[in-house]
Parts: sequence; structure tokens; C-alpha cells
Amino acid sequence: MQDLEEFRTIKNQFLGIDNQAVIKTFGRPDRVELVDKSQSFFFYFIEPSSDCIGVEQKKEPLRILFRMNALSKVSEVTITNLNP
Repeated sequence: MQDLEEFRTIKNQFLGIDNQAVIKTFGRPDRVELVDKSQSFFFYFIEPSSDCIGVEQKKEPLRILFRMNALSKVSEVTITNLNP
């Protein structure tokens, strides 16, 4: 969890970068959600989700959300257990 605290301190440095830079840095997203034509979310799970074989969870897994605007640039970075 020390790495998570370090990420919290630098997360705003990712604002304004394009989606390809996010993919090069973190790899392919675990989940992509298209909200409407103007924005989408990239999900990167930090904890195992219920999609993993043999994992049963009582709470939502911790994840990093990158919100992409219409120009495919990062407009928000959030670390949360909640779905957007």
C-alpha cells in the first residue's frame, strides 16, 4: 500500500496526457467504459475483482479510474472502490 500512497502524490501528473500514453505506462486497461460520445473511463484494478477465478469479495475492489475527455486526454484520475 506504500505504492498506492506514492501514486496519490503523483496522480495529477497524468492530467492532460493522451490515452495511448496511459496504455504505454499501465498496460491495457482491465475495463473500458464508454459513458457517452464525449468521455470514457479506463479502469485499472489494484485489488482482485470478482471477475478473477476463485475470488469472492464482500466489497468492491480498489481501482484507479482515468476519465478521458472527447479528445482522449485524461481529465480526471481517481482512486476508489466505487463505480463511476
